[in-house]
Amino acid sequence: MHGFLRLFILLVCALTHWSGAHASTVTVVYSERSTGYLDVAKAFTTELERSGLASSELAQFTAAEWLGAEGAAAPGKVIVTLGADAFRLVLTRDPRVPVLAALVPKASYERILREANRKPQAGVTALYLDQPFTRRVDLLRLILPDAKRVGVLWGPESVALQSSLNQAVQTRGLTLESSLVATPAGLFTGLKSVLDGGAEALLAVADPQVYSSATIANILLATYRAGIPMMAFSPAYVKAGALVAIYASPSQIGTQAGVMARQIVQGNPLPAPQYPVDFEIAVNDHVARSLGLNLDIKSLTEKLQNPGRRP
Repeated sequence: MHGFLRLFILLVCALTHWSGAHASTVTVVYSERSTGYLDVAKAFTTELERSGLASSELAQFTAAEWLGAEGAAAPGKVIVTLGADAFRLVLTRDPRVPVLAALVPKASYERILREANRKPQAGVTALYLDQPFTRRVDLLRLILPDAKRVGVLWGPESVALQSSLNQAVQTRGLTLESSLVATPAGLFTGLKSVLDGGAEALLAVADPQVYSSATIANILLATYRAGIPMMAFSPAYVKAGALVAIYASPSQIGTQAGVMARQIVQGNPLPAPQYPVDFEIAVNDHVARSLGLNLDIKSLTEKLQNPGRRP
């Protein structure tokens, strides 16, 4: 009798837990529970709650947790992934609800779709981590109005974006000095080619084979010695020695992802993959002074937000 009672209690608990999982409207899957991911999730949750979604309707898992039966059985109306690892994992389960990938650069998003044999817009969309090239090149022109040649290092992943950058550069009267880093051993040969080719600024494009914790210090040292500023995609690189970075903060990404998820939950058409609407600018004042530049973040931001105010 005691054994039957214990089994009954366990069954009731399991069913309650299972039912609670199914009650979730939005499922968030993190690549990991680090500060950056948690900050994005906080802003995301705040945006959804502001629009009337109860906290009980939001389920959150790490990628490892989601592999369990509970995560896979409770997709709700939309799955939001934070980071490339979580996005890749969720696609392997072929979920039957829309997937919104956030904190993933455009090149990584497109590569993961190809690897999963998923067509773009087939129940999947994204809020890219990186900034649009048009905005990045506009910032470069504000900072270096006399520059004519922009340097870029492509890796195996990012080279798919080459035509987009070419168009952004050419429509703004600039030319591109680029090099493909096909293998890690070719990084500094490629960098030397770009610097010697007359590039007046290096536009960093996220690619793990080119920019990483193992390479960034030497890249920055080489550009600094050549007197060529780097426009980075992360404020961490500005602290390390890049002149400037334009990026979306965790709060900005989380809020915009919340708006996109709300549209899906409300039954609207799946939003198209998009870049961050809002952005921040970080400047390394020491590097700016060494280059004879006086950069005002507020002014640069206002000019990018209001094209009519540009010189």
